[in-house]
Amino acid sequence: MVLVMQTDALFWQSLVFDGIDEVDVEAVTTAFGTVEVVAKGRATGGLCPDCGHFSYRVHDRYQRRLKDLPLAGRGFVIRLTVRRFLCGAADCPRRTFAEPFFQLVAPHARFTKRLNCALERVGLALAGRAGARLAAQLGFGAGRMTLIRRVMALPDPRFSTPRVLGVDDFAIRRGQSYSTVLTSVEEHRVVDVLPTREAGPLAAWLIRLPGVEIVCRDRAGAYAEGARRGAPDALQVADRFHLWRGLGRAVQTCVAAHRDCLRNPSPSGTMPPTIRVAGGRPQADSDPVGRRADRKKAAHALVHELLAQGHSRRAIARHLGWGLDTGLRYASAARWQDTIRENRPRPTRLDPYKPYVERRFAEGCTSVTRLHGELVAADAPVTYQMVRAHVATLRGAPADVARRPPSVRQVTGWLTRHPAALSDDDRAGLKDVLARCSELDAAAGHIRDFGEILAERRGAALSTWIDAVDVSQLPGLTGFALHLHRDFDAVTAGLTLDWSSGSVEGAVNRIKKIKRQLYGRAGFELLRKMILLQ
Repeated sequence: MVLVMQTDALFWQSLVFDGIDEVDVEAVTTAFGTVEVVAKGRATGGLCPDCGHFSYRVHDRYQRRLKDLPLAGRGFVIRLTVRRFLCGAADCPRRTFAEPFFQLVAPHARFTKRLNCALERVGLALAGRAGARLAAQLGFGAGRMTLIRRVMALPDPRFSTPRVLGVDDFAIRRGQSYSTVLTSVEEHRVVDVLPTREAGPLAAWLIRLPGVEIVCRDRAGAYAEGARRGAPDALQVADRFHLWRGLGRAVQTCVAAHRDCLRNPSPSGTMPPTIRVAGGRPQADSDPVGRRADRKKAAHALVHELLAQGHSRRAIARHLGWGLDTGLRYASAARWQDTIRENRPRPTRLDPYKPYVERRFAEGCTSVTRLHGELVAADAPVTYQMVRAHVATLRGAPADVARRPPSVRQVTGWLTRHPAALSDDDRAGLKDVLARCSELDAAAGHIRDFGEILAERRGAALSTWIDAVDVSQLPGLTGFALHLHRDFDAVTAGLTLDWSSGSVEGAVNRIKKIKRQLYGRAGFELLRKMILLQ
């Protein structure tokens, strides 16, 4: 029975902390919110780390204070007595060695292995300051530099040379310094991070780790040169996303060169007919509806019911808590609709100049600052607020009153988006623009052809497309097409094969998240560790 109880005790103690099999627990005390365990080694001797000789001879003893994971919300400390043994081998240069505890703690460490592992996980997830705040809430009590040291002490992950390598850059400091991330496209994981985005480091990496067969990259010249020098036999594949984005910039240049074609025909000097009003208020085709109308209808019925009962108008207003004028208005109204006040617009100093503002707005001048400046230049006694309020009413008018021409960016989006993604208004606007400009109509045809080549992987048709665009001499598009000749093989492979840099872009997005966690204060070495290990 005693043996069973001792076995159960050892089982429960092994659940409290790892390495219980290596030590004997002598005492457990609790004071000031901390659980302290006094323990010593259980082995009768130890093996010399140099010669492997087993020794029983004890030279001396010393104590190690080890911090462990919290226990039931309390701090947990192990006060471990460690023996030093004498090595009895005559040819061994080591005279003494300390008793090892491989499961419980590493040599010279002040934290147990499982606490150290927990700190590594916190450091990898949140890095310095944020990790220190979380560690304090969990009861670890580790500072930011402790967490960073734990992360930096971790070894780099070991990987085999990827067959398909993805290469892309990311900003260390936007606009100033950039680094390169290398990923295994097949396994969707980061394999290394280079300090710059130049050709030399990439070529050296490829030479040091041969075996890369395909390199997926953007169209940066440095990466093309580095891949050519480091892996001359590898097939380079230009990313389709970057190709389409480059085409989008070329289309925007082409549309901007035909900006005049986007403008509507200049309207006449007369304004569209306005809605006539009677008595200063628009005539409603039907009775008003809504909560306000329901309240007025009920109030009108109540007032006339009280009048029928013989109450005076003054008494009715006093009973309902109204002013006398309000009571008289409801009492004199034959219908509840007559209680609605007419909102007659007040005359302003802008009234004589409203036709001019409306005409300029119809011509496409929607800037309040410009309209106000033109009126002030004409010695009109108006304020900026008057012009802004009137322009706001014009902007809220129906679309056929003043239609603004589409912007360059808007037309570029119409041309580069998939036709199925366009709304009915977008299709109508694009059709109107292409009907007014034959060159933009030709550009739209080239864009559709390139989109089909990209979507259907018809890279063999790229040369024909480049020749057709070159003949058209469209601004922006012709330069983009001729520029493809500089990287023709990689672009053709990108438009033919299924490989792309999609996984690399995902890795760059994760890197941005890590950079935000580090608050922009991490050096390259720590950032590299976080990228490889997180």
